[in-house]
Amino acid sequence: MDFKQLMADSPVLVTWIIDQGLNLLVALLIIVIGWTVAGWLSRTLRKVLGSSSRVEPTLVPVIATLARYLVLVFVLIAVLDRFGVQTASLLAMLGAAGLAIGLALQGTLSNVAAGFMLLLLRPFKLGDFVEVSDHAGTVREIGLFATVLVSFDGIWRQIPNSTVWSSAVINYSRESTRMINVTMGIDYDDDVDLAMSIIGDVMAAESRILAEPAPIVAVGELGASSVDILVRGWVRREDFWATRWDLLKELKIKLGAAGITIPFPQTVISLRDGTMPIPADAAE
Repeated sequence: MDFKQLMADSPVLVTWIIDQGLNLLVALLIIVIGWTVAGWLSRTLRKVLGSSSRVEPTLVPVIATLARYLVLVFVLIAVLDRFGVQTASLLAMLGAAGLAIGLALQGTLSNVAAGFMLLLLRPFKLGDFVEVSDHAGTVREIGLFATVLVSFDGIWRQIPNSTVWSSAVINYSRESTRMINVTMGIDYDDDVDLAMSIIGDVMAAESRILAEPAPIVAVGELGASSVDILVRGWVRREDFWATRWDLLKELKIKLGAAGITIPFPQTVISLRDGTMPIPADAAE
C-alpha cells in the first residue's frame, strides 16, 4: 500500500502521524537547544560571577547549578506542551510526586537544606582550611549536596552537607592571626631563669612574632622529668607554620649552646639501700 492509497483510506491517521512526527522533531530540537543553552548559561555564570569581586565565591557553583536546572525545567514543560499535555495538571502531579519523592529522599533533601544553611551562615568560604567531622582540608567547593575538601597532602574528600552542618567546624583561616603555643622542657638541674631569658631573646629576635598581644614565657608545669616552660606568641595566619618551625629550631640551637638540657622521658631504678641494680651482662 503506497502513501497515496493510505491517504485516501485513512486521512485522519496519516495527518495524526505527520503531526506527531513534526511534534517529535520539534521536541528533539527543543531538547537539544535547551540542553545546550543550560550548559552554556551555567558555564557563563561560573565565569562571570567567579571573576566578580562583588559575588561571594561560595555562591557561584550553587547559582550556576540552579540556573541550569531552571532552564531544563522550562525545556521539559515546553516539550510536554508541544504534545498537548496540560502543564497546569502536570505541575500538580509533579507537586504530588515531589512530595512523595521528598519523603523517600529525606537524607538527600537534608543535604540540600544544609547546603543552603552553610551558604547563608557561611561558617567557612572557598579557600579556607577547616576541620570538620574528623576531616581537615581546604574548601574546594560547597555544592547543593556535598562539600569538597582537599587535604594538605592532596587527597580529595566529599562530605555530605548534612554531616558538615551537624558537626563542629574548626576554621583555621577565619581569623587574621594565630597563636604559636610551644612547651619547652628543661632539666631540673638547669638554670630556669637563664633558659627563660634565652627563650625571651629568641622570641624578641623573631620579626614575625607580633608585639601585641605580647609574647609569653612562663613556667607552666613541673613535669615528671622536666620543668615545662610555656612559649606563646602571636603571628599572622599566613606566617604560622614557617614561624613555628623556625622558632623550634632556633630554641633548640640556643638552649643547647648555653648548656640547657632538653630531657626525654626515662626511668631510673634504685634499690632500698640506695645502690643501683647491676645489669645482667655486667654480672657475667
